[in-house]
Amino acid sequence: MLMQKSHAFEHAETTNETVLAGQSLSSLFFASVAESYPAGKAICREGDEAKHLFQIVEGVVRLHRIIGDGRRVITAFHFAGDLIGASLPSDFLFTAEAVTDCKIRRVSRKSFHDDVARSDTLHPAYISLLCHEMTAAHEQMVLLSKKNAEERLCSFILKLASRSSPLSAQGLLRVPMNRQDIADHLGLTIETVSRTITKLASRKIVIPEGRHDLQIVNLARLAQLSGDADDFSEKSCHRVSLH
Repeated sequence: MLMQKSHAFEHAETTNETVLAGQSLSSLFFASVAESYPAGKAICREGDEAKHLFQIVEGVVRLHRIIGDGRRVITAFHFAGDLIGASLPSDFLFTAEAVTDCKIRRVSRKSFHDDVARSDTLHPAYISLLCHEMTAAHEQMVLLSKKNAEERLCSFILKLASRSSPLSAQGLLRVPMNRQDIADHLGLTIETVSRTITKLASRKIVIPEGRHDLQIVNLARLAQLSGDADDFSEKSCHRVSLH
């Protein structure tokens, strides 16, 4: 009888491992109910204990910090499918706010790390996620320390285009964040962002369409002006093709 229970327990462990092996990090959130957050509502706040990790199901989220003189610094934007809080040690280093109406799933930090630790598949996926976050932080550091206003804005538009759905035949890109958000992310003033967009429009590179759309007229020139032209070859730019 004891042997039967032992075999049953071993089988249960094997089954659990098999299930985890077929999962992605995103699948760890599937059992959680999606919570609705209207635009502007905080999902978590800087300084709070990081008891949960979050996955964006729908919408766009900004991460920001308030520095000593009261200025807001937006460190990142996250989109559907992204995870928030994976690399935090204990407390949230940022406030996460909904830019648009969002649906968010959450899991406890303990259960997330327990599942990752048990799975040979999820562990490397978790390491890959951390590496991706480090790369994004490095790119943002280079952007803020070395690029001028035009290069920063062009880099931002290209990155947004790569994260969005394929552009329409007219090259229309939906921009969910407002210009103040963009300015706070790029370390610029809102006036500089507006002047730079006007400048790009006059050169028929990017043209504003309403409040939240940009028409990308000349993708190749946009890539050149970003300062990272080598990173936006024809092969790597297929996701933002205008046709």
